[in-house]
Amino acid sequence: MLDVLAIERASFSDPWPYAAFESVLDAPAFLVAVRTTSDGTEEILGYVVGDVMPNHGRDIGHIKDLAVRPDARGEGLGRRLLREALLSLSLSGAVVVKLEVREGNDPARSLYREEGFEPTRRVPNYYNDGEDALILVTEVGE
Repeated sequence: MLDVLAIERASFSDPWPYAAFESVLDAPAFLVAVRTTSDGTEEILGYVVGDVMPNHGRDIGHIKDLAVRPDARGEGLGRRLLREALLSLSLSGAVVVKLEVREGNDPARSLYREEGFEPTRRVPNYYNDGEDALILVTEVGE
């Protein structure tokens, strides 16, 4: 868990606290990407957190957090984590999945657009530093 927290802190200006990760350990899409090093130890390279909210038969998945360790970025790991999370959320009953992304986070927005997410609205001052968020949605099932 401490490796996940370290990636979170290296990736975001307003990182989740340790307790937030503890509260989502049983989420249907809490996935980590692990690599075995040459000496046989495992290291966490990235993670994704997603859950499903009941919604009158059209359950909504929510990607709450996704990050890849800075030295492992650019290799498609974030995309693989996102795709696995979307599959897990779909298998858990979600028919649509939403997420929030910083308006100025062009790499993440590009990834999400390429994976079928479309913007639905802007939320002004969503982040603690005042930056707006875009709410993105994609369909995964039904």
